[in-house]
Amino acid sequence: MKLTRRTMITGATAALTLPFPARADDALLREIPSTGTRIPAVGLGSWITFNVGNDPVLLDACADVIAAFAEEGGGMIDSSPMYGSSQETIGYGLEKLNDPKSIFATDKVWTDDADMGPDQVAQSRAAWGVDHFDLLQVHNLVEWEAHLDTLFGLKEDGQLGHVGLTTSHGRRHDLLEWLMRDYPVDTVQLTYNLADREAEHRLLPLAREKGIAVIANRPFRRGALPLNLKGKPLPDVAADLETESWPQLLLKFILSHPALTVAIPATTRVAHLRENKAAARGPMPDAAMRRRIVTQFENL
Repeated sequence: MKLTRRTMITGATAALTLPFPARADDALLREIPSTGTRIPAVGLGSWITFNVGNDPVLLDACADVIAAFAEEGGGMIDSSPMYGSSQETIGYGLEKLNDPKSIFATDKVWTDDADMGPDQVAQSRAAWGVDHFDLLQVHNLVEWEAHLDTLFGLKEDGQLGHVGLTTSHGRRHDLLEWLMRDYPVDTVQLTYNLADREAEHRLLPLAREKGIAVIANRPFRRGALPLNLKGKPLPDVAADLETESWPQLLLKFILSHPALTVAIPATTRVAHLRENKAAARGPMPDAAMRRRIVTQFENL
């Protein structure tokens, strides 16, 4: 199937709409507009943190994080063929779970060979040990036309739940905006955090307009934001938000944007995983609070 703007499938075309077992509190769930699928607002990234090779100690530590993630309601685990051994690490962790159904399996296609997309998807499924993905994304828009063709074909055939696009570090926003306007993607993944707010200007409003779910990557700038903010006073709204740490406030700021669906912080520590998950609970900043948080952050 050649994907063009005249022949592209719509979100209603024979898609695999997967029931997600919502073990999390309903208040913690966010909806993917195109399918109505609801998933927890805090997911789990795997870039760098899960690239541990065959080290048995590190593999078990990652498996413990995945187990705690499932206990906390599960949701989106995001990976990519670009992330070294992260896919195999996830597969190891999922194999140890008694009930992996709480996981919303999310991966990417990342190859500049237009013909290799289907084989790479099959390899990723094998690494995870799953028979389907809930979401596959074109990673950093590499060979986007061919890979969108592949992914929309899988969705049309009932082998895939959702199709998405990704970018990071504020790159390629012009192309991403064009694709969001012209192609029926279910999700976009982009960098959004308290320090990197460029997406607020065009992409986040467009996502709301088009009914596209938004996944925020690099919520902590690979840990640099919490490290740089360590020991600095929290904004005065933190008490009203029942928040006692910068990581939780950083996540609450992200999740309080009305266009945001999921944030995917990465960690190798169970305590941090539970802290991240807790950020979706309790009050969220309103528009006035968000402005105060930004002002106080910029004045630090």
